[in-house]
Amino acid sequence: MCGIVGVVSNKDVNQKLLNGLANLEYRGYDSVGMCFIYNKNFRIKKGVGKLEEVHKKVNFLKFPGNIGIAHCRWSTHGGVTEKNAHPHVDCTNKISVVHNGIIENYSELKVELMKKGHKFNSETDTEVIAHLIEENLKGHKIEDSIKLALKKIEGSYALGILFADEPEKLIAARNESPLIIGIGDNENFIASDVPSILDYTKKIVYLEDREMAVLTKDKVSIFDLDGNLKNKIINIIKWDAAAAQKSGYRHFMLKEIYEQPRAIADTLNERIRNNNVVFEKEFALTNEFLKKIKRIIIVACGTSWHASLVGEFMLEELAKIPVEVEYASEFRYRHPILDKDTLIIAVSQSGETADTIAALKEAKNYGVKTLSICNVMGSSITRISDGVIYTRAGPEIGVASTKAFTTQLAVMYLFTILLSKLKKTLNDKQIKDMIDGIRKIPLQLQSVLDEDGEILKCAELYHQKLNSIYLGRGVNFPIALEGALKLKEVSYIHAEGYPAAEMKHGPIALIDKNMPVVLIAPHDIYTYKKVLGNIEEVKARGGIIIAIATEGDKEIPKKAKHTIFIPKTLYTLSSILAVVPLQLLAYHIADKLGRDIDKPRSLAKTVTVE
Repeated sequence: MCGIVGVVSNKDVNQKLLNGLANLEYRGYDSVGMCFIYNKNFRIKKGVGKLEEVHKKVNFLKFPGNIGIAHCRWSTHGGVTEKNAHPHVDCTNKISVVHNGIIENYSELKVELMKKGHKFNSETDTEVIAHLIEENLKGHKIEDSIKLALKKIEGSYALGILFADEPEKLIAARNESPLIIGIGDNENFIASDVPSILDYTKKIVYLEDREMAVLTKDKVSIFDLDGNLKNKIINIIKWDAAAAQKSGYRHFMLKEIYEQPRAIADTLNERIRNNNVVFEKEFALTNEFLKKIKRIIIVACGTSWHASLVGEFMLEELAKIPVEVEYASEFRYRHPILDKDTLIIAVSQSGETADTIAALKEAKNYGVKTLSICNVMGSSITRISDGVIYTRAGPEIGVASTKAFTTQLAVMYLFTILLSKLKKTLNDKQIKDMIDGIRKIPLQLQSVLDEDGEILKCAELYHQKLNSIYLGRGVNFPIALEGALKLKEVSYIHAEGYPAAEMKHGPIALIDKNMPVVLIAPHDIYTYKKVLGNIEEVKARGGIIIAIATEGDKEIPKKAKHTIFIPKTLYTLSSILAVVPLQLLAYHIADKLGRDIDKPRSLAKTVTVE
């Protein structure tokens, strides 16, 4: 969950490293540091706090050098101190390392190295790597010393390594933590993700597990740990660098909320043809296989797990396929019952979530077909899966996911249409109605965004409340979970989401005149009357009712203190519209409280360690 960027160039690299770290801030961190080589000596500066604060103290830009590595750390092993901040060095001050991941056997390795006379300056697991390489250098070249060290390490790592005596060389390695290579003009890069180096190159090479790269300013060589040269494909990133900027918005989260009409339209684009859903060649699952599917298991974490719950409802309701949604973090530690008629779907914005990758690998061990729904082309889960559906949301920088969530819902809906048609669970008119419904969503989303006066009013009135409850039924129960999660993530206010019917099984005891209760209550033939009953129960106990209702609803405004309207749509699509006011509510409350909205405390955009 840390961030790495490194550059080897024919020019000074300090500004590029600083910009790269700034573009990695969204990943979450508590300290930052850089290392440059100058006259075969390291110049290392680091500190605790935000990048801007540390930069004011140490001035990263005053250090010249054509090669360097930089790091933003989120502490795992060892407290938040300057000594624990990366980069770390060996005893000779000739090897400098930045690391993302967890070295599981670092305690044993540290004891072994200390017995050989190595002295440690930090509490981190990372420092072990520098000393291991130093120990191996007694009889080997730098590349071989690193390979030997990596073979002794157990756990996950993305590494940037400098050797002071070879100042033209930057070395990278990965295992179960993301790391990419950027190919530039008389310069090359390593980075944790694309946005950090998008200002300088769109040519990207993805490192695989247990691969190592040696970079100079004009060459990149990639090997496995046995020294075998690997031929890699150069991928061209289609994002514009401006897409990863705020473009006049105060926060990335707000920008990304307002980008949702465009993101949904891009996700639908060219995938609906003559009332058929057609995915790209990356989808790679045949109609013959899809017709035989008898069961689907979806694995995901966080917001993607909530999207998966909505997908479960869609697929079971319309395609009539049994679906189970599993926390990816739990799936791998069970012994799932899987067979050739089961499809595993992994859902992840980044495609680099460690638990989701592990769950996908576990499924593949059983020989079942796998599909990933992902936003980042070429990411780990897309390379592991048999097939891929990209969400086309564009770069999402804000830690609290917004447009990635709604585009995941759109993809789930398209996939449901495809399966429903193949399995003949819906007739042609029903398929046409579904397609007509999703085509309207971008414009309907825009109308929701254009009318946020009541949301701002709620934020003004209730941003000081310490607790809240979110309630929904059916396809909108996961939206209650997601709305509560968004509030927790960015405002730090305690909130819980429940199925509305579960309110009477405990949470109702919490409701009083100080408790905001958000009810997702679009007008439908399935749950509407039941939700009206829930509203009455909350009202009887003096709760503050904030309702999401369908335009034209006459009943809910009579009962709720605040009503936020969404356009009329199909029941299965109401979740896409209903979640947007909840995203805005969370954003405006956090803004009123002065929170660091794009970088909430203790959170990272991509959880790359278990």
